[in-house]
Amino acid sequence: MRFLRPYRHLYWLMPLLTTVTLLLSACGAESAITLAPESALPESVRSAPPTVRESYRFAIANPDELAQYPCYCGCGAMGHTSNLSCYIESIDENGTISFDDHALGCGICVDIAQDVMRLMEEGQSPQEIRAYVDATYSPFGPPTDTPLP
Repeated sequence: MRFLRPYRHLYWLMPLLTTVTLLLSACGAESAITLAPESALPESVRSAPPTVRESYRFAIANPDELAQYPCYCGCGAMGHTSNLSCYIESIDENGTISFDDHALGCGICVDIAQDVMRLMEEGQSPQEIRAYVDATYSPFGPPTDTPLP
């Protein structure tokens, strides 16, 4: 054990490394949101910026969730009924999705979806998320006609 004596001042290092490892593993905890795989994206979306692709992937995997929140970009005049409409036009009985390209060019649509994802990750309820979306985005324009959750 004589060879360990020069390193005895480093005995504190093992508990520190163990603590850091535990903290880092906790940071990798499972996400509260689910995203569809990139392969589920339509060709028109695959070259979009990362936040746009992520929002489409969220819409694909969570249509019922995103349908609870309005969009404030003025797309209600196009027939959109929620933020989901900016991404998905329809889903048929076989599960085939018809996509809407509107969110490809609309930052408000993407920002709302990103906020919904973030707030879900934080554990906010649908009612709290809806209140946040309404308060944050109502200055931008009229909302889609989306019922309260």
